[in-house]
Amino acid sequence: MVRTAAARPSGIAGASGAEPRPDWDDLRYFLEVARTQRVSAAAQRLGVDHTTVSRRVRALEQSLGTLLFDKSRNAGFALTPEGQQLLVYAEQMETTLQSACEQVAGLGQTLSGHVRIGSTEAFGTYFVTPVLSRFQREYPAIAFDVLPVPRFVSLSKREADLAITIERPQRGPYVCSKLCDYRLQLYATPGYLAQYGDVATFADLSGRRFISYVDELTFSKELRYLEDIVPGGNVVLRSTSVIAQYQAALQGEALAILPCFMAAQDARLVPLLVDDVVVTRSFWIYCHEELRSLKRITVLWDYLRDAAQRNDALLQGQSGQLRLV
Repeated sequence: MVRTAAARPSGIAGASGAEPRPDWDDLRYFLEVARTQRVSAAAQRLGVDHTTVSRRVRALEQSLGTLLFDKSRNAGFALTPEGQQLLVYAEQMETTLQSACEQVAGLGQTLSGHVRIGSTEAFGTYFVTPVLSRFQREYPAIAFDVLPVPRFVSLSKREADLAITIERPQRGPYVCSKLCDYRLQLYATPGYLAQYGDVATFADLSGRRFISYVDELTFSKELRYLEDIVPGGNVVLRSTSVIAQYQAALQGEALAILPCFMAAQDARLVPLLVDDVVVTRSFWIYCHEELRSLKRITVLWDYLRDAAQRNDALLQGQSGQLRLV
């Protein structure tokens, strides 16, 4: 293992024994390296050159008189025990500053700021994004980054401020609650049914072709439902992307189990065996506990919950319309 500095003075004070006086701005660089574990990734997120990040981290280490990272060629930058301790306080400072800026700005202005939201792919694309567009009519000074991805978003690395996922986080300093339940149904195109025959009973699924996930690359056990419905089904197309599965289903050559909030909005798809194929899952909304008190997070959290309640019929496959108001 290669250290990031040649010497490591003992204690938290500087090498001269003087009280450490770090440049507070260096903490921004420290936080990004701690979260990404790569200088290059931190530089990209900060919009600076990687040499600037390295220089600022070294300056912080020198001012504190201790190493904050261990550098491994394969594992990247890992926090030392001192770095882990500093991370706790640095994140508290970051949140306190955000809250202070929000409070001061809010004294004479509308709610403003920036929020990054991580979500499952389909929900982020077909539900969260249009809801946020409506939200911005009421709060035009709030800007969003939306990350609709087929994986879990890491809040510990601050990839997002707020996340919506299909599994409740089991550990971590998070505030979490159920956002909603949603249903998935079996879908086909009218053209498929005309060419390959109607599906009126489970027996009609025998010999059919299906679209599903790549099992070994599925990011959550909650997505492994086809085998429960059609054990040993003939899967002819697999994808890690549910949107790719949706597009494949539209070609009319195979059946797919899709979220109702996505497929029910498309008249080109027909739900099959609606009383027999019952797959229900839940979405959970959560954020770091230190961010929950930020006004823009609180307002957005409540807005998303209201939108989910308002669209329960769509989420359950009983409507094909997304209600934004």
